[in-house]
Amino acid sequence: MDALMAALVAALLIHATDRTPWLMAGLGARYRQHALVLLGAVAALAIVNALAANGGALIAPRLTPNARALFLAIALGAAGLGCFGTLKPPESMTGWRTGPLVTPLIGMLTLGFGSAQFLTMAIALRVGEPVFAAVGATIGGAVVIAAALALGEKGAAPLRQRVARLPVGSLLILAAIVAALSALRLI
Repeated sequence: MDALMAALVAALLIHATDRTPWLMAGLGARYRQHALVLLGAVAALAIVNALAANGGALIAPRLTPNARALFLAIALGAAGLGCFGTLKPPESMTGWRTGPLVTPLIGMLTLGFGSAQFLTMAIALRVGEPVFAAVGATIGGAVVIAAALALGEKGAAPLRQRVARLPVGSLLILAAIVAALSALRLI
């Protein structure tokens, strides 16, 4: 259960400050069938999170406990540093005629394996519960997607501004430092 909550909170923070709400708000404005948009996007999240968590489970037996903790620190640091960069707009997918279910599925798959999935892999690797890590990350991402669909383009726009992204990045960097010092047995 530790993996579920850790992955849920991490995915919630990371997806809220990356391109996910931007893409989903745009698709929600384009397709008024929010339930189908949500279903397609959550299906894509479930696929990539399951792959990431299973990857972590495959690597875990080959690493020492300290190496697993250091892997988690690197994933937290990468996610934190990503919050300090400038976001490029996601592909608008305006010419796509695949409908309100398949377009968000493909759109989320194109955003693909980002910081949230890297952290999901690290949590599954560190804690040893890949199913809970995948489920937690999927729930966290689904909450962000549902909120972006409900808020619309204007409501989701503040999430991509530096004012929202810098505190999340700072928190993730701080967690990375603590995890790294713990992995190196310095604290």
